[in-house]
This record gives sequence, C-alpha cells and structure tokens, in this order.
Amino acid sequence: MGRLSALLYDRMCRRVELETLGGWRRDLLAPLSGEVLEIGSGTGLNLPFYPSSVASVILSEPDPHMRNQLRRKLAEARAGVVTVIDASVDALPLLDGSVDAVVATLVLCSVPDQRSALAEIHRVLRPSGQFVFLEHVAAEGRPRLLKWQRRIEPIWKRLAGNCHLTRRTEAAIEGSGLVLDRVTREEFYPAPALVRTSIRGVARKPGPGGPDAFGSP
Repeated sequence: MGRLSALLYDRMCRRVELETLGGWRRDLLAPLSGEVLEIGSGTGLNLPFYPSSVASVILSEPDPHMRNQLRRKLAEARAGVVTVIDASVDALPLLDGSVDAVVATLVLCSVPDQRSALAEIHRVLRPSGQFVFLEHVAAEGRPRLLKWQRRIEPIWKRLAGNCHLTRRTEAAIEGSGLVLDRVTREEFYPAPALVRTSIRGVARKPGPGGPDAFGSP
C-alpha cells in the first residue's frame, strides 16, 4: 500500500468502524488472554480493544507505510507488551506452538495464499489455542452480487492491494485443521456492497488427543 493510502486509511474507515466494525472488534478480542499474535495489523485498529488480560501482543505487518502508522498508536495500547515485526503471514518468525491466540481482521482476503497462511497460523498456535477472525467474504447467499464480485475482482485486486472479493474463508479455515467454535455471518454497514458480506468468530487448534494438523483422526 502506498504512503498516502496508509495515511488516509483510518479516515476512510472511520464511519464503518464507528457504526459496525469497532464493536465487533471489541467483542471478539475481549475474551483473549496470554500471548497473542496479530497478523496483517495494518494501522492498528485493533489496539484499543485488547484487554488487560493479554500479557503480550506481536503485531505482524509487512507493509512499511502501515507499520509507520501502527507505531504511532502503540502508546495508547492497553496490552501489556507490544512488539511490531516485519513479517508475512506465510513465513512467520515464531516457534511452533508459541502463542495462545492469533488474530486476523480483514487480512485473509489479501494474503497471497490462504492455505499457506492458515497453515502458519495453525503451526504457531499452542494446542487448544484460539484463532479469532473477522473477514469479508464471497456473497454466496446473494447470487447477483456474487456475479458482480467475480466480474470486478480482477481489477479490484490490482487497485486494492490483492484484496479478493470471492474468497470462501470459512471453508478454508475448516480445511486447515482448525475447529470452528463460533461463526457469525453478517453484512456490515456502511461498507460498499462488494465487501459487505462478512464472517467473524473463533476457531481453535485441537488439543492433545484431538485431530492432527490436517483434520484427520
């Protein structure tokens, strides 16, 4: 993302954050505790919502302009210890099973490969660790809108930092070996119709004795 886009990002998102997404972020992050990794942290819109029960947060953001905006907000964070790293989600510099939770909000739409990204998330989570997500997805329940998403997606990806309009993220999470505990499907306003369809919820990495990384018994 360019420098100007990073500078204006929060302003462009302000209304939808106030009316919808801010509350969703707060509710998703409130139960978290321990050591947390957030991927694709952007300008740090999640920072105000981390509870005091979170001991440390690693914010992974590969875009340098976004990282500059992110660092400006760190003083306002409620989490105990916050570290910013330059890392892509498909190559995280973390040990296996090293975090209690992974957070992804509006990022899996733009990763180069969802399968690789989710494999890394699975790898760094501790057994029984949580994956907390909020993502816009394909409008599968609205055929006419889905048709327009498919038509516009090739151009949209080039203009919006590889953002895909038709990803089936819920199915990708289920196929990664993570177990879906809770999913809410809802449209968020006042976002454009093309990106309004969303899912949010919690998945977990199976604990000892559960299915392996590929979901086999």
